[in-house]
Amino acid sequence: MVEWGSITMRVFVLLFNARTENEGIHTLKTGDRNIVLMFESEDDATRYALLLEAQDFLAPAVESIDAEDVEDFCDNAHYECKLVPEGTLAVPPESAAEELDWQPEGQTTPDASSSNPGGAAADNADQPNFSQQELDRIRRQLEGLL
Repeated sequence: MVEWGSITMRVFVLLFNARTENEGIHTLKTGDRNIVLMFESEDDATRYALLLEAQDFLAPAVESIDAEDVEDFCDNAHYECKLVPEGTLAVPPESAAEELDWQPEGQTTPDASSSNPGGAAADNADQPNFSQQELDRIRRQLEGLL
């Protein structure tokens, strides 16, 4: 468990379709392992989310969660979690997962289970269709990073 003294710390994770029945958490797939990143800093998590968007992945929301809750989720889902210390320059992998355990809102797969709303969302292999307005919003966010 990640603790500072006797206080359980809050971390930031990347969620897709946050607070919906089709919520998914971003994971990194390494071999047969799924790893959930727990960021100490909201700014670092936001920067990582923007890097994902810049690589044409879905836009995740940065959500604050108790580290213990993330660890419990990972234990139950047979995932691992990794703490990303504040100031660490975490960079998403350049390659996308071939298959997702979770589907974006409005898309279903024959084996998708509605009883698993927290299913893993690895990198998106399918290129999403963005409206011009959405592309302009992403472009402005990226320009703001420069």
